[in-house]
Amino acid sequence: MSGFQTEKRVVLDYYHALDTAPVERITQILQEHTADQYMWRGFHPFNQQTDAARVSGLFWQPFRTAVTHMQRRMDIFFAGDNFIDGGASVWVCSMGHLMGLFDAPWLGIPPTGKMVMLRYAEFHRIRDSRIAETAFFFDIPHLMMQAGLKPFPQQTAAQLVQPGPATHDGLLFKDAEPKLGQITMSAVNFMIADLGNWQGGLPLEEELARSWHDDMIWWGPAGIGATYTISRYAQQHAGPFRAAFSDRSGTGHKARIAEGHYAGFFGWPNFTAKLAGGYLGLPPNDKTTEFRVIDMYRREGDKLKENWVFIDILYVFHQHGVDVLRNLRDATAH
Repeated sequence: MSGFQTEKRVVLDYYHALDTAPVERITQILQEHTADQYMWRGFHPFNQQTDAARVSGLFWQPFRTAVTHMQRRMDIFFAGDNFIDGGASVWVCSMGHLMGLFDAPWLGIPPTGKMVMLRYAEFHRIRDSRIAETAFFFDIPHLMMQAGLKPFPQQTAAQLVQPGPATHDGLLFKDAEPKLGQITMSAVNFMIADLGNWQGGLPLEEELARSWHDDMIWWGPAGIGATYTISRYAQQHAGPFRAAFSDRSGTGHKARIAEGHYAGFFGWPNFTAKLAGGYLGLPPNDKTTEFRVIDMYRREGDKLKENWVFIDILYVFHQHGVDVLRNLRDATAH
């Protein structure tokens, strides 16, 4: 495994240019830092785009107009060779919040004039010193809740602005020792293999204890929430989720990387499952549902300690005929 300083510098330079640019220069910044055949994947309603100017016009310019004085507050930053393609590609990953003042409507969400934080995680594939592909997943319902809205029924776990790693060591601007990343990748791969047997074998808490510390923290998306310890995670997310969905497919990751004590992956979709039981207010209908997910992990010892999870909940609802954002716009129009 070689170092990743070149790839990390590409992303850091892009972030500096993007975050400091006036709105009218954002398109130019994206075009300067991305490849000609650029692929961008974002959460619903933005979805998959293949043109940097369109990404600017759909997401970045409206968001930066609505959320002024934006600053990026990164909690995790690392890079790695892609496990999925045998190391043929290098990806750089970051996670944190985009913070600013919510001064104008965005996606129909009414502004508050107060500080807000858009929770995000992002993967960039670097090729020839340009960004060739991006997965940019952001928790829109989390921002809606900060604006005082309730897009979903009562969630099973806690709603809060989520901190970064407890160890405060997630920004790997310098490359970590390769062996540490290999250990982390092994821990994540072990967990994924166990997850593949999620409706059989060991009782849930015993299964989880094979991969996770007892005092694990699962920082889940708005609508589900965050939960702490294996027992509460099983009670407040894993148990209800497994009860609601059946026929879970295997993982469909596009990228899976690790460096130091950190790892992450994303898929498009990560997996599919049938909604056999009710979930987040959706009635059971046996429809196969796609899940777009980014997972970020911190390893401690030989097990996983923290997990930040980004699930496109709006897209889950969209697949079941519920347009959360349209319902919001209709409600605020009356």
